[in-house]
Amino acid sequence: MGFFERYLSLWVALCIVAGVVAGTLAPDFFAAVSQFEVAHVNLVVAVLIWLMIYPIMIQVDFAALKDVGKKPKGLMLTLIINWWVKPFTMALLGWLFFKGLFAQWVDPQTASEYIAGMILLGVAPCTAMVFVWSHLTRGDANYTLVQVSVNDVIMIFAFAPLAGLLLGVSDITVPWDTLLLSVLLYVILPLVAGFITRTLLLKRGEKAVISLVDKLKPLSIVGLLATLILLFSFQANTIIEKPQSIVLIAIPLLIQTYGIFAIAYYLAKRLKLPHNVAAPACMIGTSNFFELAVAVAISLFGLHSGAALATVVGVLVEVPVMLSLVWFANRTRHWFA
Repeated sequence: MGFFERYLSLWVALCIVAGVVAGTLAPDFFAAVSQFEVAHVNLVVAVLIWLMIYPIMIQVDFAALKDVGKKPKGLMLTLIINWWVKPFTMALLGWLFFKGLFAQWVDPQTASEYIAGMILLGVAPCTAMVFVWSHLTRGDANYTLVQVSVNDVIMIFAFAPLAGLLLGVSDITVPWDTLLLSVLLYVILPLVAGFITRTLLLKRGEKAVISLVDKLKPLSIVGLLATLILLFSFQANTIIEKPQSIVLIAIPLLIQTYGIFAIAYYLAKRLKLPHNVAAPACMIGTSNFFELAVAVAISLFGLHSGAALATVVGVLVEVPVMLSLVWFANRTRHWFA
């Protein structure tokens, strides 16, 4: 592990603090940055997210899809959790907490936006950080690549319809043009760019791919940290004025994350998957593509919306929670054959 990955939770915490402080000290500057957008897509955020996603997309090997049939159980577990369980449980928990348990503390409009943010997290399976979680649990790297590749392909076609369905069920009007544009910008185009780059580099050998990814890694790290600072600076006033909102959003997100992992891990054990397949499969099913969720939330509802705040809280919650699940998975390795 590199220095950054080893202390990831620390960097996330520092970026959160830095973002809140910066947003408080220079609100006018960040207000101006928030207005720098085209077709409801913030260009600064878009560039930073591209910095994060592009190096990961270069590693996606469509040729690896031919190996799907070799270990179908692990792949099926991931797909069922990602597309048949997690989106609907996330919507259910959002409705249960913000239309029920927390209704007295949150106004109806804000509650609907929080639910929307949670739904966008639930329908966006993780693409980038999965490789880190797989590495930390000593997962099968090639099989993880197959799982991520299949999920990316499915996400191109399923993200917009599924998000639209669940957002519609939650009584929220969905601007389909903006939603589809976000999928194009944050999934399809980087995936195509990564595929073209990888194809060209492979003419010089696999080492050329590895070399470029290693060179781009600092940019990806800068993109992640800068995005966190920027997002929390946009939400600085809300975080300071309404810290209870962060807590209220974090509670159902924590229940969702640990609950989904428990279901997936139990099923993996019942399916008798080897640990190096089971652990990454459960991590993929549990974690979220928060870059995409944040981008779509900003595009659909605005930078200062409750939906954007919910997705940002998802970032806050996910990294330390996933690290705790990595620890648990490593401690329970003996449960699996």
